[in-house]
Amino acid sequence: MRITDVRTRVLEWNGPVASMPPNFCTTASDIVARKSVGIGAYSFLGWLVVEIETDSGVVGLGNAALSPHVTKAVIDHHLKPILMGENAFDIAWLWERMYRQTLPFGRKGSGMAAISAIDLALWDAVGKALGQPLFRLLGGRLKDRIEVYASRLYAQPLDALAAEAARYKDAGFRAMKLRFGWGPRDGAAGMRRNVELVRTVRETVGDDVEVMADCFMGWTLEYARRMLPLLAPYNLKWIEETLGADEIDGYAELRAMNIVPIAGGEHEFTLRGFREIAERRAMDFIQFDTNRVGGPTQAQKICALAEAFGLSVVPHAGQMHNYHVVMANVAAPIAEFFPKVPVEVGNELFWYIFDGEPVAKDGWIQLDDDKPGLGLSLKADLQESFVIHE
Repeated sequence: MRITDVRTRVLEWNGPVASMPPNFCTTASDIVARKSVGIGAYSFLGWLVVEIETDSGVVGLGNAALSPHVTKAVIDHHLKPILMGENAFDIAWLWERMYRQTLPFGRKGSGMAAISAIDLALWDAVGKALGQPLFRLLGGRLKDRIEVYASRLYAQPLDALAAEAARYKDAGFRAMKLRFGWGPRDGAAGMRRNVELVRTVRETVGDDVEVMADCFMGWTLEYARRMLPLLAPYNLKWIEETLGADEIDGYAELRAMNIVPIAGGEHEFTLRGFREIAERRAMDFIQFDTNRVGGPTQAQKICALAEAFGLSVVPHAGQMHNYHVVMANVAAPIAEFFPKVPVEVGNELFWYIFDGEPVAKDGWIQLDDDKPGLGLSLKADLQESFVIHE
């Protein structure tokens, strides 16, 4: 099954974008910004899709959400020449060729996102050629179904936050995640408001629902040291991305405090990076995204690493490319689920691009045995909501 073409498109959302209140979510830029930057600067309102065509007529579909125009350029100018004419079944060999030929400028960020999109498309093509869903190629059905947690709950007025949390509980979710709205620049008053967010959700959902909280790299180590004891009474399942992605010593120190379990890795891109996290006992939960970390080829290796170190894998963002990995790995007990809402920061944009994403029912999703590959297709009317760059 030889590769005959590699096509890329960037889809830029051209529809309405919901307004976001101040302190919607902390961000890494809050630490150095002279004025509030807000989550809007981190919006994902563009998405890259890649299609790998083969001489058998099978077309594999991959995607990447980070810096889509840069990622497209990496594929078009650097990866496509490697792939043309090669056997799509030689996934491991192609992965190593792409990785090693982009080492001078790749390794992490957009370079690895480009490899991830290609790797996803290759696995999708192989699954379609064999008539098997991706999770079966990765090891098979390890779970009857996948539990998911509702992931939104941005900082907002407390009555609205409580109402949203109650909706998720009523919908059957046994776990949910909120975002903090304040960081070091906001002082003691911001600390109090962060605690109010957690307290509101906990009091709304009760003690039988797991609650997690996300900082999106918006805190410093000193601030996190002070916040964790304040959060201890609310029995958080984890606190996520308290620090910048490379602050491994800081994560290790917070974990050693043994107050709240530590999660992160959404912005780590390599197997070797996760080895450092594991060896330094820096996190309890690792949260790679399969379309950032090198595709299923590398995700499988990271899951094996996590299992060996007794760590849990909870991939960032849910979505089908992550659900297949979760289904096939014992180290992955639960998955993230972004509810479909009007477009706001782009986390929900995949709902408007792909058909085939599973919808949560009573806090669970199911992967079908009769949908080969990723089980996704592109919506037919993309041009109505997106500006498309080919």
